[in-house]
Amino acid sequence: MLLAQLEGFLEIARLGNMRRAANTLSISQPALTARLQALEEELSAQLFHRTHTGMALTPAGRAFLPHAERAIEAVRSGASLVRELEFGVIGELALAVAPAVSAYVLPEILVRFTERHPEVRLRVRTGHSEMILDLVARGEVELGIVRQTHDERFRSTPLYEDELVLIARPDHPFALAGRVDVSEIKHAQLILFDRTSSYYDLTNALFRAAGVVPRGVTEVDNIEGAKRMVERGLGVALLPGTAVADALSGGSVREVGLGGVATIRRQIVAVEREGARPTSPFSETLWRLLEQIPELIPRALPVTTSE
Repeated sequence: MLLAQLEGFLEIARLGNMRRAANTLSISQPALTARLQALEEELSAQLFHRTHTGMALTPAGRAFLPHAERAIEAVRSGASLVRELEFGVIGELALAVAPAVSAYVLPEILVRFTERHPEVRLRVRTGHSEMILDLVARGEVELGIVRQTHDERFRSTPLYEDELVLIARPDHPFALAGRVDVSEIKHAQLILFDRTSSYYDLTNALFRAAGVVPRGVTEVDNIEGAKRMVERGLGVALLPGTAVADALSGGSVREVGLGGVATIRRQIVAVEREGARPTSPFSETLWRLLEQIPELIPRALPVTTSE
């Protein structure tokens, strides 16, 4: 299977017209037809059928389309990396991280990393734990940073702990009191973030265990949105300490002690595939910086517990 065949297939699918696709590729229509026929012969399937308006994908063509797109993208990405290597880029580092890590922890780490290794190309994917573990398992990223996992496919290294902190606007009754019992939450408007996050489940479990039903609940799909709503006085929220450190230091919100319940902490870990860890100067730099997260990131706590 040739790259030119895949490119031809994709152009025909995109334009729905053989002649226009041939013009875009700067080849003759017979040459493009020959490429398509060779590809269909290799796949033992018809990829297009002719209609009165042009070329339309068959079911086999629709099934093949995303695979062809990924193949072309992989080749182009590889070619781009080779060109960068020729001009002084010495490597690539691909990471997959949880949203809270991406927004509130990783930027400081990468600033320090790029100061030492400006010649390294960085790729960062953001997603929830299941997606991150899948990317690590498939080898699409070197490293994932997620909540603690017991998946035996991976080597796991604890990095830090993030504690859920109850925050309120400075003029909120909770903030003025400084500390409240968990039972007082029934009088509050509670802001929850990201239903797909483990923090969401932890927060709900905490209040259920205490037999508390908040007066009202507002759900948003990200931490930053929840924090902004608290700043505007729309309610109170339990958010990761690393996510609210800037707002606390700036005075736009205040931390409220929460009595009657245990502190909620989540251990954040780096996960890798089993086997030898890649050795390179920039890989070693990254690991040294990751180990320093509790010192570099406000409210990132040293690992003290085993979950």
